[in-house]
Amino acid sequence: MRKLIWRAVLALLLLFVLYQLWLFAHICWWIKFDPASSAFMADHLQVMQDKNPKATLKHKWVPYKKISSNLKRALIAAEDAKFVDHEGFDWDGIQKAYKKNLKQGRIVAGGSTISQQLAKNLFLSTKRTPWRKGEEIIITLMLEAVMDKQRIFEIYLNVIEWGDGVFGAEAAARHYFGISAAKLSAEQAARLAAMVPNPKYYDRHRQSNGMLYKTLIILDRMPDAEIP
Repeated sequence: MRKLIWRAVLALLLLFVLYQLWLFAHICWWIKFDPASSAFMADHLQVMQDKNPKATLKHKWVPYKKISSNLKRALIAAEDAKFVDHEGFDWDGIQKAYKKNLKQGRIVAGGSTISQQLAKNLFLSTKRTPWRKGEEIIITLMLEAVMDKQRIFEIYLNVIEWGDGVFGAEAAARHYFGISAAKLSAEQAARLAAMVPNPKYYDRHRQSNGMLYKTLIILDRMPDAEIP
């Protein structure tokens, strides 16, 4: 009986290691080649096609240099001010988010960095499981180990959700403003960055007071944002 248990444990450990190697191989491939999709995009498309089999996502990959610096600064100002300096995790931000959630008695702040958000978007489903956070940490470490900050940010800009079926900077710029991502003004970029925590809601409530307030805060912080 003990031998069977050990064999089962070793088999699970082997599967775990093989899965991590599979993830790492994808990340290494994406150093030079662009991801066509992400786990989050695939999940959302499945939900859309359950309602309408012909549904498609709005998504178009564009290189880093063809995305406005305004949007880059806005996202860093809004989501991860220490992005260029940390190694995947903003420990001060995590501590502040924990204290804020504890005070409110519910989750109102996440503290996730851009690298962590990308890890979730690329590989993890939207279902919350006991091991999901642990896997997010491992993937984040992999991303930071083999990719430079500009590549991490470039992929993030191209796969982030910006509305119901809207993914990536180019699709978002055209969906909301009818222009390319390269032409986004500072105010437009700040509005898009303000939408990131709840893009589907803000897609339907584009003039909400909450988003307008956040837009002003982001605009004020943008000049100090350091981009890779």
